[in-house]
Amino acid sequence: MNEEKLNNRQLKDNTSKLIFGDAVLCAQFMRDFLDIPILKNVKPEDIEDVSQRYVPLFTSEREADTVKKVRLSDTESLFFITLIDHKTQVDYNVIMQLFRYMCYIWEDYEKEAFKKNGTKSTGKDFKYPPILPIVYYEGKREWTAVTSFKDRVFLSDVFEKYIPDFSYELISLRDYSSDRLIQNQDEISLVMLLNKLQEAADLKGLSNFGKIGDKVWEKTPEYLLNIIAKITTALLYRLNVPDEEVNEVVGLIKERKMPVLFEHFEGYDIQVTRKEARAEGREEGIKEGIKEGIKEGIKEGIKALIEAGNEMGISKENVWEKVKEKFALSEEEVSEYFAQYWKEV
Repeated sequence: MNEEKLNNRQLKDNTSKLIFGDAVLCAQFMRDFLDIPILKNVKPEDIEDVSQRYVPLFTSEREADTVKKVRLSDTESLFFITLIDHKTQVDYNVIMQLFRYMCYIWEDYEKEAFKKNGTKSTGKDFKYPPILPIVYYEGKREWTAVTSFKDRVFLSDVFEKYIPDFSYELISLRDYSSDRLIQNQDEISLVMLLNKLQEAADLKGLSNFGKIGDKVWEKTPEYLLNIIAKITTALLYRLNVPDEEVNEVVGLIKERKMPVLFEHFEGYDIQVTRKEARAEGREEGIKEGIKEGIKEGIKEGIKALIEAGNEMGISKENVWEKVKEKFALSEEEVSEYFAQYWKEV
């Protein structure tokens, strides 16, 4: 197998890193999916990736998480944390992980402020930067974890004013239809649509989407096309598409032939459907074969019983009742079998 064919978890982590690792896609994400007015005009050049500064926080389980510094004005910035969760089961402690990140970032901010201009956090005018925590969830199950920190603390109703509290923004991919994603007419729409696709059946009906974004793809920078190609490659490997066909699709993306690309996707759905239909046909054939075998076995048993009774001189009436009782047959069915196998002496 090609070395690029990583396990499913690694593929998902890599595709999400590509989304939040790129300033253009990240800016589009903020504008399209966060209902925060101050971020509606954010530009790629306003975003700085500072994830490496907080690497000690990221365990192997959370290595796809990112931290961005977003410039709001000449003097103000906010920190943008994205936690990427691909688990099929909800991570109920994700809010504690966010809290750790936030405390670590604020503590680091204190040190940097003092190092740069001698500002101490103990001073009256010292203020911490805002942190916007995001959970980007790709699982198919509904996200049921609490989104407020105090809801994770028992007796929070009694000690409410003593408990730190915040909420995070949840972007659950399952809540966005393919039509909704494509409406935005930008690259992040296609990227998230690709991430939403989990199996061949999800590809059905995608051929129409290729025509919608022609103007978008004409202006897409080449490096972004390469990112989209990588994400598409990860999807196709998940669907066990052969290397030769994967390379063909990558070529279509780089040539900006999006309508043809989506037609290919529908083709993969048809291929898998046919394969499944053949498998189901074989299974049904086996079942029918078993049924026919059972029928033949019963028929042979009836024949043997009638012929044995006939040869042993047992009365026709007794053999008749025995066959009827043993094989749960009607009078008409017994009559048919006797017509075939009983020989009058």
